[in-house]
Amino acid sequence: MEKLNKPAILVVDMLNDFVTGAIGCDRAREIVPATARLLDAAREAGVPVIYCNDAHLPGIDRELKIWGDHAIVGTKGAEVIPELTPKEGDFVIPKRRYSGFFQTDLDILLKELGVKTVIITGLHTHMCCRHTSADAYCLGYDVVFAKEATNSFTEQDYLYGLEYAKMCYGAPACTNEELIAAF
Repeated sequence: MEKLNKPAILVVDMLNDFVTGAIGCDRAREIVPATARLLDAAREAGVPVIYCNDAHLPGIDRELKIWGDHAIVGTKGAEVIPELTPKEGDFVIPKRRYSGFFQTDLDILLKELGVKTVIITGLHTHMCCRHTSADAYCLGYDVVFAKEATNSFTEQDYLYGLEYAKMCYGAPACTNEELIAAF
């Protein structure tokens, strides 16, 4: 793999409620060690790490009607899991919809940082990662999925999300080793 063009890592919804809480699943826990390794390597290489976190308003946000209460602003469930706690120099972008870009300041942050490529990590490849990657592509960013640092509720959903991103956005799914070598 060739060097990535001015990359940043987007960490999508690695929150208590997504990993162990209200809508948690075992498959979410499986990616924590690989995600931690990738984030550490990114920081060491000077690659920005940006958390795109659900931060829902109770009784208001549309997603709550579909998924029930989760990641409610100000609750433990809306916090990044302890193993991936943001470090000094990282950025946190709250979001109220699936995409990390929809009515947030993620795009302006990426532009100010000079980012050209977003590396998608987190949950779920067929939903929040998919919508975030769609908006990234439409806004002109190159998109790459971190194969070992993304997952979904099921293997089928995971693979579907990766295949969709590859087909629609030309987004490859790369291993940590490949990504770290390309920083």
